[in-house]
Amino acid sequence: MSIFGKIKDAIFGKAVAAEPAASAAPSPVGSALDAATSAMAAATTAAAAAPVDVDATLAAEAAKAGQDLNWRTSIVDLMKLLGIDSSLANRKELAQELGYTGELDGSAEMNIWLHKAVMRELAANGGKVPADLTD
Repeated sequence: MSIFGKIKDAIFGKAVAAEPAASAAPSPVGSALDAATSAMAAATTAAAAAPVDVDATLAAEAAKAGQDLNWRTSIVDLMKLLGIDSSLANRKELAQELGYTGELDGSAEMNIWLHKAVMRELAANGGKVPADLTD
């Protein structure tokens, strides 16, 4: 899986998991498996119907993180918050995936570009991202 795919899955998966499973109607059979299947289907449908609020999802994760991570501006902190390896090698791979044409040296320029590009891609893939995170 691509690095961006891991980022997207981590954010969108957390948003789907945050949906209340109680909204799923229990099956007539009443088995735990049927109830779990119904809950997953309802969450998937809800996620497909409404954009994922990326800002709210990440803010909630940051509140639980137990460390101060500046995910709103730092690609390294964003990746750490999501439990994704933020090494230079991974950031280089991410930069190549997203079409970065500058030096792959971990510079501030590269990292700032990466953060904005990730936010733009999240928005393009169904995320609700504030404009200040994509500009």
